[in-house]
Amino acid sequence: MMNRKYALVAVGELLADLIGTEFTKNLSDTETFKRFQGGSPANLAANMARLGNTTALVACVGNDNVGSFLIEKVAETGVDIAYIEKDAYAPTSIVLVSRTKGTPDFIAYRTADRMIQSAYIPDDLLRNASFFHTTCFALSQEPAQSAIVEAATRARAAGCIVSLDANYAPSIWPDRAQAQQVIEQYCQNGTFIKLSEDDAERIFGQTISNGEIIERFHAMGAQLVCLTLGGKGSIVSSDYGKNYVAIAGKPLEVKDATGAGDSYWSGFLTAWLDSKSPAECAQAGATIAALKISTVGPLPAKVDKAVLYNP
Repeated sequence: MMNRKYALVAVGELLADLIGTEFTKNLSDTETFKRFQGGSPANLAANMARLGNTTALVACVGNDNVGSFLIEKVAETGVDIAYIEKDAYAPTSIVLVSRTKGTPDFIAYRTADRMIQSAYIPDDLLRNASFFHTTCFALSQEPAQSAIVEAATRARAAGCIVSLDANYAPSIWPDRAQAQQVIEQYCQNGTFIKLSEDDAERIFGQTISNGEIIERFHAMGAQLVCLTLGGKGSIVSSDYGKNYVAIAGKPLEVKDATGAGDSYWSGFLTAWLDSKSPAECAQAGATIAALKISTVGPLPAKVDKAVLYNP
C-alpha cells in the first residue's frame, strides 16, 4: 500500500507495567510483580517493528530513571524514540497488572503519560506515516486527549489511516458519556477501530449484540471495525459495513494474556499494508496473538513476517 517512512506512528501511553508473577483471580490476590516496559501504543509499535516495519512512538515519560528505562526498552525493539518527551514535573506512569487467563485486572497510576502536547506530533511526522494510532487509555485525560484528537484530524488530512484501540476502562475514564463523545469524534476520521467484546460492554454500559456493536461504530464514522472474540475468533466489518467476515478461533493454552490485543493488531495492520484481504488480516492478527499468549512477557525480538501468512 502506502510507501512512507513509517508504517505506524503510535501516540499514547508509555509506562512501567508491574505484572503479577503468578496466576490470580485479580490484584487482591497478587503478591509479587515483575517489571516490564508497558503501554499499548508502545507495545504495538514494538510488535510491528519486530515484524520488520519501521515505526515511531510519540509519548511522554518523567525525567526519572524509570522513564529512562522505558525509553531504552523501546529503543531495543527498533522503534524510533525521537518523539518521546520527558516531562520535567510529572513522574513516569506505572500500572499494576494481574496475571490472568482472561482480561487482566489493573490499577493505573497516571502522571507523565497524559502530558502529550500537539507540538509533540508535528505535521512532517504525519506526512511520513501510513497508520496513525492511539488508544482510549491515551485519550482519557487532558492535555493528551485534545492533542491526540486534533492530531488525528491532521493525520487524516495528511493521508494517514487513523487507528484506535478502544481499550476503554471505567476505572481510567469514569465519565462514560464523555468517553463515547471523544471516541465518536475520533472515529469521524474514517478510523480503523479494534475492540473486544469486553471493551464494547464497558463503552456502552450494557451487553449488546456483535452486529449492533459494529453498526454503532460505523455510525460514528469508523471505516473498519475489528471485534475480537477471544478464543472464538474475530469479526471484521470493513468499507463502512459493506464487507463482513468472521474468522473462527482455535483452542490454545494461555500462559499470559497481557498484550494479546496489541499483538493481534500488529499482525492485522502489517497484513493490511501488504495489501491482504480483511480475512487474511484477521488471520494474521490471530497468528501473532496466539504466539503472544503462549509466551510470558513480550514477543521474541524478531518475528519472521512469513508466519503471518503461513501459520
